[in-house]
Amino acid sequence: MEVWKGWPQAGLEPTKLGGGELDSFFQKIYTRHQGKTITFLCIGTDRSTGDALGPLVGTKLAERGIKEVVGTLREPCDAGNLQARMAAIPPENIVVAIDACLGAPGSVGYYLVSEQPLQPAQSVGSSLPAAGHYSVAAVVNVKGPKPYWTLQMTSLYKVLQMADEIAAAAAVSFGK
Repeated sequence: MEVWKGWPQAGLEPTKLGGGELDSFFQKIYTRHQGKTITFLCIGTDRSTGDALGPLVGTKLAERGIKEVVGTLREPCDAGNLQARMAAIPPENIVVAIDACLGAPGSVGYYLVSEQPLQPAQSVGSSLPAAGHYSVAAVVNVKGPKPYWTLQMTSLYKVLQMADEIAAAAAVSFGK
C-alpha cells in the first residue's frame, strides 16, 4: 500500500490496527522493556489540523501523568526542531515515535504500528531522520497530489478522536 512507502527497512511493513487494538501493541513494548525509560516522541505541529495529531497525543499523555513526552501543543516537535529534540533524548531510552500520515482510502482512521523507526514528513516529500525504536503512524486522511493542503483540510474531529485512542491505549499499558 502506498502509505507504507518510506519505512526504513523494506520488507518489514507495519501492521495496520484499529483503535481498539492499540493496547496490545503498547503492552508488548511495556512488557519487553520493563525497568527502562520509555520516551514518547510525538511529532507534528499545532499549525496544521492533520499534523497536530502528534502534539495532541503528547499533551494528552502528559496530562495523564506520563513524564517522558517530547512534543506537545505547548512545545511541538516539528520539522524545525526534530533533530535537536531527538538528540536531547538519553540514548538508553526506548523511543516510541508517533506521527500523523496520509494513506489509502481504506486505511484512514487506522494506525500503522511497527517495531522499527518511522520516517517523519514522508507524505509531504520532506527528508527528516528516522525516529524511534517503535512507531505509530495514524492515517488521518487520504494521500493525494497536494499533501500540505490535505493536512490543512483534515477533520479536526478525526484527529482528536485518533489522538484520544492513542493516548488512552498508551496510558492503559503504562499504568496512567
